[in-house]
Amino acid sequence: MKPWLFVRGAKCRCWPCAAGGLLLAVAALAGCSGDSKSGQAQAARTPVVQVTASTALQKAVPVQLSANGNAQAYSTVSIMSQVDGQIARVHFTEGQDVKKGDLLFTLDQRPFEAAVRQAEGILAKDRAQLLQGQAALAQTRASEKQAEANLARDMAQLENANAEVRRYKELIDEGAISKEQYDQVRTSALAAEATVQADQAAITNAQAVIQAAEATLENAKAAIEADQAAVENARIQLDYTLIRAPMDGRTASLLLHPGSTVKARDAGSVMVVINQIHPIYVTFSVPEQYLAEIRKYRDAGTLRVEALVPGQEDQPIDGKLTFVNNTVDPTTGTIQLKADFANPDNRLWPGQFLNVLLILTTEPNAVLVPSQALQTGQQGPFLFVIKPDHTVEARPVVPGQALDNLTVIQKGVAPGETVVTDGQIRLAPGTRVEVRPATPATAPRENAG
Repeated sequence: MKPWLFVRGAKCRCWPCAAGGLLLAVAALAGCSGDSKSGQAQAARTPVVQVTASTALQKAVPVQLSANGNAQAYSTVSIMSQVDGQIARVHFTEGQDVKKGDLLFTLDQRPFEAAVRQAEGILAKDRAQLLQGQAALAQTRASEKQAEANLARDMAQLENANAEVRRYKELIDEGAISKEQYDQVRTSALAAEATVQADQAAITNAQAVIQAAEATLENAKAAIEADQAAVENARIQLDYTLIRAPMDGRTASLLLHPGSTVKARDAGSVMVVINQIHPIYVTFSVPEQYLAEIRKYRDAGTLRVEALVPGQEDQPIDGKLTFVNNTVDPTTGTIQLKADFANPDNRLWPGQFLNVLLILTTEPNAVLVPSQALQTGQQGPFLFVIKPDHTVEARPVVPGQALDNLTVIQKGVAPGETVVTDGQIRLAPGTRVEVRPATPATAPRENAG
């Protein structure tokens, strides 16, 4: 007996017919639901690309210029003697840090000490002579005063004698006295007149002596001033035998040793070189096209500079811009700049090559993505943005400056969007992706004000 198959009340006795009816029923059922599932089936057959992704973040970032720099001593001094002599002692070791005023060298002081004693002896002798001259002058002035007093007295006596002569002349004319008495009075008047003349001569002589004595004293005073200058100079020469550091700094190699003879201010007699490294300069150059921006931001305030020692880029050293050269180098088209660094830990050393960042200002709401997310196409820079449905979109962007491993996106990406950072070579617009756990872009160093 053959099996029966009932399809909606119809009975067929033939198996092939029943099988055919079953296939038609299945086809009809599939036809009813095919429109809704065809897309899903097609998507299921599309390959999924595994990628690495990161989230665009928004952060304040510095606007900065990078350059290569070179550390230079803030100042350099070559130590030379100011007097001829022989080095008796060295008071420091090579490479030692010294402070301003520290004793570095001592020259043989004996010849200079003898010169001081000799100058002091001459000064003492001239001072003694000055005292003697002053005493003689005082005595002469006393004699002058005595002569003036004598003159006044003798002038009075002369006037009295002349009055007697006139009176006796009248008497002799009247015959009241003898001629002998008149002659005696007249002789006394002549004697008084001679005494007055002698007094006047004594005064004149005393005045001449006083003038000569005063001139002698002036010469003696000038000689003493010269002697004092000679003593002071001799003492200065003696002080020059003690050679001290003119500034804080670090000594270089010792060029002359004890026993060596030095000549005053002779370039061939450099004893040691001192470099000031607290603070220290870092010089660097930037293209002249940035000069206007540098001047604009510098007028608004002090510009920060960071020095990065090769191999220690994660430990930037802070400084400040202190010098902008007044000319552009026409051969390179760059402008030279200098920055000061306190350098308390001696991480910067004269002659050292460095990477330098000049921080102009801060962009408060910059969008950052990992630099590896950027791609270059025929239409310019772009990156792949992952949409909510896990497909990617090729988004043209306008990139800005690079900071560490990040790049500022000036236009094209919003904060919080997810961008592909690895696997872009297998992507096209609309490609489905499987994203490993997304990690936010690493923030740049806090190196802006």
